[in-house]
Amino acid sequence: MIAFRSGARRARRPGLASTSLALLAATVLLAACGKKEGAAAGGPPGGGMPPPEVSVVTVQAQTVGLTTELPGRLEASRVAQVRARAAGILRERLFREGSDVRAGQPLFAIDAAPYQAAVDSALATQAKAEAALAQATAQAERFKPLVEANAISKQDYVNAVAQQRSAAADVAAAKAAVQTQRINLGYTQVSAPIGGRIGRALVTEGALVGQGEATQLAVIQQINPMYVNFTQSTNEVLRLRKALAAGKLQRGSGDDAARVRVVLDDGSVYPQAGRLLFSDLTVDATSGQVTLRAEVPNPDGLLLPGMYVRVRLQQAEQPGGILLPQQAVTRSTTGDTVLVVGPDNKPAPRPIRIAQAQGTQWLVTDGLKPGEQVIVAGFQKMFVPGAPVKPVPWTPAASAASGTAPGTAAAASAPASAASRP
Repeated sequence: MIAFRSGARRARRPGLASTSLALLAATVLLAACGKKEGAAAGGPPGGGMPPPEVSVVTVQAQTVGLTTELPGRLEASRVAQVRARAAGILRERLFREGSDVRAGQPLFAIDAAPYQAAVDSALATQAKAEAALAQATAQAERFKPLVEANAISKQDYVNAVAQQRSAAADVAAAKAAVQTQRINLGYTQVSAPIGGRIGRALVTEGALVGQGEATQLAVIQQINPMYVNFTQSTNEVLRLRKALAAGKLQRGSGDDAARVRVVLDDGSVYPQAGRLLFSDLTVDATSGQVTLRAEVPNPDGLLLPGMYVRVRLQQAEQPGGILLPQQAVTRSTTGDTVLVVGPDNKPAPRPIRIAQAQGTQWLVTDGLKPGEQVIVAGFQKMFVPGAPVKPVPWTPAASAASGTAPGTAAAASAPASAASRP
């Protein structure tokens, strides 16, 4: 029995050896097939992962308008206080609060009975003066031939002519009094001095107005167009002027150079472009700011007086400027950098210099050359630093779908004033 089992075990050992050889051959064959499939699929030799795709933009130099974003507040282009110029009881309100009114439109009615009586009295005084004038004129005309015939003394004729002229002056004064009373009567109907939007009524019917002072009844504001007042730092103004004088910047050309854009509080851009009216010559001693004013059309009444807005003002042009999406730039305390794809498709960091923000882009003034490719999206795919990548053209829609880049948060939080200056 012992001999038989040993022989059986010896008989089975050749089978195990043949099985191991078969497994080894299959492994070698599968490895060879894997290499062939990897080569056929375009992957790198040896069956490794293909280079990751990254979105890039090609650097282009262009003339960039330098846009400055400044805080400002809206103001009505014309403001008029409606006041009672005649004393009396307010009888009626003739407008709807918060509506648009035209110039000359009746707004309030004050009790006109006392003023109508004053007009009638002035008319009676005028009639009396005209009657006296007629009598004096007739007497002077009768004395004229008599004085020529020496029938009366010259003094009597002179007195008659003087009385005629005095009566004429009384008639003129009476007419002026009538005109004055008619003006006062007209004040009993309070009209709009300008066209615009009227606010709430400050008094109600039955109130005594105009007694001792001109009572304010309402306020009319003309909101088309609107004024926007904003301020700019004196240092920024001087920096721009020095750069223009040195030839580093160019003055804007055309009507766009004096146009401004208004950014509302929710971040949306107002569709109507405004125009710069003037820049104040005096610097505020407390803040070191210069006041500017622009005029903005407001046909739909979307803009209201007192609203806080931001104003984008183009004051100069940067020749040979380069614009990059903000997510392509990594900002830190040591400087601003981007990843540039070299000729061997290997990304390398590159320090750059930023002038200011232009909307969602940075204006780069140094560190890049036209034709170079800068990585904008796909940073999360680059696991090995310095490894080759596959650059593809960047589109904003694709970037939004794939997510933001690591440098986006830093770029968005960094203010434009922290950008490096040329």
